[in-house]
Amino acid sequence: MLTGLGAALALPQASWAAQGFPAFLAQLQARAREAGIPESIIRASTYGLVPNQDVLKLDHHQPEFTLTWAQYSSRVLSQTRIATGQGKYQQTQNLFAAITSRYGVSADVMLGIWGLETNFGANQGSFNVIDALTTLAWDRQSHYFGNEVIKAMTIVARGDAPVANLLGSYAGAMGQPQFMPSTYLTTAVSFAGNGAPDIWNSDADALASMANYLAKAGWQADQPSSEAVLAPTNINIAMTGRENVQTIAYWQRLGVQRLPGAFALPPDMPAALLLPDGAGGQAFLVYQNFTAIRRYNPSDYYALAVGSLGRMILA
Repeated sequence: MLTGLGAALALPQASWAAQGFPAFLAQLQARAREAGIPESIIRASTYGLVPNQDVLKLDHHQPEFTLTWAQYSSRVLSQTRIATGQGKYQQTQNLFAAITSRYGVSADVMLGIWGLETNFGANQGSFNVIDALTTLAWDRQSHYFGNEVIKAMTIVARGDAPVANLLGSYAGAMGQPQFMPSTYLTTAVSFAGNGAPDIWNSDADALASMANYLAKAGWQADQPSSEAVLAPTNINIAMTGRENVQTIAYWQRLGVQRLPGAFALPPDMPAALLLPDGAGGQAFLVYQNFTAIRRYNPSDYYALAVGSLGRMILA
């Protein structure tokens, strides 16, 4: 999700939680007025709000455990999800082709993100985004979430969607792509070019917005993000990782084997070798497009799963 949780900055001086929610809300409303949000939007968005207890419960009780890549991938790359993605692709092949033609982003990565973020639009979240973001901004004493509240109000003020239609996760990520309000404002597109982007109900707008995000993040057309390979069990682990970029030919000289049917790539293509579970586990060569996916979600597991899911759906 593009929730930006890592960017949620606490204020060292002001203790919003200590001063109480009503005082914080008044300050937030004042900030919205200073940002030019009409009073009618501020009133519709925030008047009568109280801390959302469901948001607080979810935010305070996030599970604290570490999965291996094998465990994570078995959860997110299920046969059910793959089959659902194949059905979706069959229904929307022409749409994917049109989006790829416009943005240069391949169908597999869009399918991978679509599947992981919202199970192809089925699980978008049902929280009112302004309600959730306001609760998090107060409880976390966070400028970041407070700014996202203002951005969400801006979406309403632009006439893109009424307050009640801004639905998403408890952390404020909206619609099928799970965009934060600020990302919506900079990146969401109406694929048909008429009207505001509807990333909640329009597959075309949701997928085109994902593609636009990746294109802005540096996606390279006609290149993969990653591929499964066979790596020698005695390879030096210190040489692996995203930071150690070499060439495909370099890795092959060390005994890394690409698999039959792999994407045709030149030997001098820059690549890094990832062993997410260490020596003896699965191995992947990752390319520039892997970095573009990590702009969407800064997790190696996520980026590997996006690539893997897309390949499995289109296999």
